[in-house]
Amino acid sequence: MIKLATVSPCYNEEEVLESSVQRLSALFEQMIADGKISPDSEMVFVNDGSRDHTWELICRLQQENKFVRGINLAHNVGHQKAIMAGMMTMKDYADAVITLDADLQDDITVIPQMVDDFANGYDIVYGVKVSRTADPVLKRMSALAFYKLQEKMGVRCIFNHADFRLMSRRALNMLAEYPERNLYLRGLIPMIGLDSTTVDDTISERQAGHSKYTLKKMLNLALDGITSFSVKPIYLIFWTGLLFLLICLGIFFYVLHALAEGTAVAGWSSVILSIWLVGAFMLFGIGIIGVYIGKIYQEVKHRPLYHIRDIRGKL
Repeated sequence: MIKLATVSPCYNEEEVLESSVQRLSALFEQMIADGKISPDSEMVFVNDGSRDHTWELICRLQQENKFVRGINLAHNVGHQKAIMAGMMTMKDYADAVITLDADLQDDITVIPQMVDDFANGYDIVYGVKVSRTADPVLKRMSALAFYKLQEKMGVRCIFNHADFRLMSRRALNMLAEYPERNLYLRGLIPMIGLDSTTVDDTISERQAGHSKYTLKKMLNLALDGITSFSVKPIYLIFWTGLLFLLICLGIFFYVLHALAEGTAVAGWSSVILSIWLVGAFMLFGIGIIGVYIGKIYQEVKHRPLYHIRDIRGKL
């Protein structure tokens, strides 16, 4: 039997924690009875600087439930880094780690299949969303567009996979060798290259509260996902500049022709529009380059991703 650990980042999740612990505990008990996991398996909740009573609730649940463990980060570091904190803490204590959000919108009934796949030799098992009817229409459409954009930008990722996955201890040790500060785990983990497979993940509606993954956070994640794994936006700037050069040459010959024919009309509209158009593209290009320079600035400082304030429960 393997020792399993689930890792769930928590940011203001007091409304769903008790229900999630009950559901996971029932699943753990069943899997222990079936001989799939060992009785010392754990469910780890990482408090990512919550402003409500999430940490106090985790501490209480840890006292009441033999499976529950808690990691309290010193301050809010974000979803991806909180997941990383949980995985790196547990990699030396568990044979395999499953990451999933604390609201349990992911299909936890496929966890036994994940464990079976791990027992059959797979180091990474991805949960792939086969139904997103619980998500708003705008979120479904934007997610599809984002995955398509990633593919065009050359980012290697698993289509319709978020952060519901199983990783073996070997895979986690390899992941620990990546010192990146701009974390985008969906693009980073496929780079490990170990044997992997997928399970179907049917997303369910959130039982209480609301998602903490705001539009701003999703856009920031999308930006990280593209600029951390692809230099194509920079090449896009080059080719756009070349296109504008060709357009300028065309305008130049048009002006010469108009002067020769005597049809040139003095006007300021076209000049102003051209200035604004070219200026907008220049600022856009400078902005993209600035994003890359900013990432270099963050990486070279080698600051830690997170600080752990407290750990509750035996790991």
